[in-house]
Amino acid sequence: MRRFGRFVSSPHWIVCAALLIRLVYLYLFFANQPVPAGNHYVIGYETGSIAASLAAGDGYSSPLYVRSGPTAWITPVYPFLLAGVFKLFGVYTFRASIAIRSINAIFSSLTCYPLFYLGRRVFGRAVGTAAGWLWAILPAAVFFPVVWVWDTSLSALLLASCLLSTYAMDDRDRASSWGWFGAFWGFAILVNAAILSALPGCFLFAAARARKRGSDYLKLASVAAAFVLITVSPWVMRNLVVFHGQVTLRSNFGLELWLGNNPEVPISASPWLHPNDDPREKQEFLRVGEVAYMREKKVAAVHFILTHPADTLRFPYHRVLLTWTGFEDSISDVWPYAKPALRAELALNYALPLLMLCGLLLAHRNLGELSLPLLNVVVFFPAVYYVCHTNARYRHPIDTVMVALSAYSMVWLVRTFYERAVLWRAWKRRPAGASGV
Repeated sequence: MRRFGRFVSSPHWIVCAALLIRLVYLYLFFANQPVPAGNHYVIGYETGSIAASLAAGDGYSSPLYVRSGPTAWITPVYPFLLAGVFKLFGVYTFRASIAIRSINAIFSSLTCYPLFYLGRRVFGRAVGTAAGWLWAILPAAVFFPVVWVWDTSLSALLLASCLLSTYAMDDRDRASSWGWFGAFWGFAILVNAAILSALPGCFLFAAARARKRGSDYLKLASVAAAFVLITVSPWVMRNLVVFHGQVTLRSNFGLELWLGNNPEVPISASPWLHPNDDPREKQEFLRVGEVAYMREKKVAAVHFILTHPADTLRFPYHRVLLTWTGFEDSISDVWPYAKPALRAELALNYALPLLMLCGLLLAHRNLGELSLPLLNVVVFFPAVYYVCHTNARYRHPIDTVMVALSAYSMVWLVRTFYERAVLWRAWKRRPAGASGV
């Protein structure tokens, strides 16, 4: 029994179990998939196209499967990783597809480590263990690394690690530690620019805690901020030079805004108008170039927003639902017509955010300001997607926070139930004639 307890509470075994689950799913994914014509696997969409260009020696360019010149569509880390896989295993080959999905599975499995230590540091060891196991078996955390060749799983690993490092700054007063702290956040931003939304709140929290313990918080925060800038500056400088000062981190905001705000949007977005799927849009992109195309789309989206206020108020409602439940419509619209499998999915999709909300409330009540970095991520990370468009993949990095808070809720519920049960048994066994007070 003691050995089983050590197994259950070991983060290493949790990671191993998570990896085994993902590799089994990877096998099933390919076993049930026909081999495409010419053994040409579609890998990564825009990410894959940029990676193929890098592997061919054409530079960081061409996000739409045709030569279109330099791009800043996506921040560079993951496309370079995929380009390395293409160099080793061939561009768009079966072996490359297996390799990159296996790497994603490793990233997803390793996420159990920061979740375990984050839960243990903030809430206690039981919550850390529960968070690790919950991530190991979470359907979304098994699905995305295998099905989606994108930075999704790496972003989840890095965001959880950035949160853990934010709490770890509580007992770090050396400038070098804060430098590494800033550099790590900078690297995470180069993987997924959306992580930038969580940085200000986490930096303010770390600086406020340093001030409270009497450290030179202005110096430490300045060092961290400087290292963020140093880390991202090569990419930013490249973009400023290549695109003549018109792009910093990413170029594609105009398109994403337009896909969620145009006359053809039914509920929350119109993904079929993406240049990868609409030949007319691809031709326009190739005709005017990346920067001009994105500017066109931004102007069109802003015009639609200003001239269709009712729609632009209605769309975010469905995007919020899609972000947190995986469905654009409310449960009352879907449940009566859903089959048992879909009802099970609905139940899980609603249970996780509800447990997260319970965990946030408990954390605020029991831990006070220690809950603020978690709240910061939950509030600010998805905010831009409410304005543009979203899907479950975009939310996946903050699934880590949802898992940590849900684990806290579940552990609290189990402990509360156990304590009440103990009190009830004690009351039932009281001596005859006792008052029971």
